[in-house]
Amino acid sequence: MTKQDKSFQADAGLGKALDLLRQPTAQQQPLPKSLTAQGIGEEAALSLLAPYVFGEASYLDSPTALAHMDPPTPWITWATSLWNARLNQNLLHPATAPFARQAEEIVMAWLAPWFGMQGGHMCSGSTLANLTALWAARDAGKVDQIIASTSAHISIAKAANILGLPYKQVATNAMGQIDPAKVSELGDLSNACLVLTAGTTATGVIDNLALVGKAKWTHIDAAWAGPLCLSEKYAGLLAGMELADSVAVSAHKWLFQPKDSALVMFRQLELANLAISFGGGYLAAPNIGVQGSRGAAAISLLATLLAWGKGGLAQRIEQTMSMSHTLAEALQQETDVILLAMPTTGVTVFRPTNISTEQLYQRLPAGMLSTCIVEGEDWLRSVAANPMADMDKIIDAIRKALP
Repeated sequence: MTKQDKSFQADAGLGKALDLLRQPTAQQQPLPKSLTAQGIGEEAALSLLAPYVFGEASYLDSPTALAHMDPPTPWITWATSLWNARLNQNLLHPATAPFARQAEEIVMAWLAPWFGMQGGHMCSGSTLANLTALWAARDAGKVDQIIASTSAHISIAKAANILGLPYKQVATNAMGQIDPAKVSELGDLSNACLVLTAGTTATGVIDNLALVGKAKWTHIDAAWAGPLCLSEKYAGLLAGMELADSVAVSAHKWLFQPKDSALVMFRQLELANLAISFGGGYLAAPNIGVQGSRGAAAISLLATLLAWGKGGLAQRIEQTMSMSHTLAEALQQETDVILLAMPTTGVTVFRPTNISTEQLYQRLPAGMLSTCIVEGEDWLRSVAANPMADMDKIIDAIRKALP
């Protein structure tokens, strides 16, 4: 009989891991300078690593964390991530991930209609989601060029390069929205894919979705703002998205999921899937999309949707939107601050008038704000992705940092 290796079995060490999660030790011990011949064991390894992992991390649920499009994750996803690590399911093979594949089908069936799409699949981040959508645009939509704004995410340029398609960038207005007049000047778009952004990285603005349908294929990079469609209060901001050919959304942004998690969705699913599917002698089912082996990210998203429902998810999105308005209204009262505009999708951009943006940034707690460049000028940027943020503390810190 084969001796059982306890490293692959549930052990009391899992309890140790939870203890360290709840209250990590602060004292760091030196890590080995090279790979040792003999290991120190699982519990000792956890004790050694915990002060580094927890002590040198940015806590996205901190009361003053409001800097990036990176939210904290609900504890139910911590549990399901542990389950996923235990099972190590591979969605490439139906036999190795029967329920994991079903979970993804359920998640897509629940969410895709809210985006006006028939369905799609999950992948590891919106860079891959955008690449997948533009691959479908090339091979299913038969486009031979990609057009996007100068504010489009860098992943669009990467995708165009990978796909071997010419890439044209269109000028934007002062807020970073694509200029419809400049799009019109391009002339015939019957062979083009037009990429519109719903929630630009710098300012969070949404491109004019009246442009959907002006090209042979329209893709919406809704990595950030896409989940607003789940809110009755804010869904109108995305009116017209349902007419697009494809949509990409980062689940690890406003769907509060662990990295790496994204959705790519299509209005004509069968047409798209035929173009982005490959088979092989070792595959029991076609491999759809860019990735081959991938994990069961849908388990965590399904658990979150079951726990919160659409209403719970919308409530948290609306809460963070309210935080951004609270911050913007407070900044409007400051005589030494210029507010770029009221936030559209939870992104507040401002700068001081009596010191440099960098000086104010350095005076603030780490992780409170980030910086961006708008029309050649440096601005401070707040992204309301953290439902645990304390707006009173954040506003007070900004006021104290101003001269």
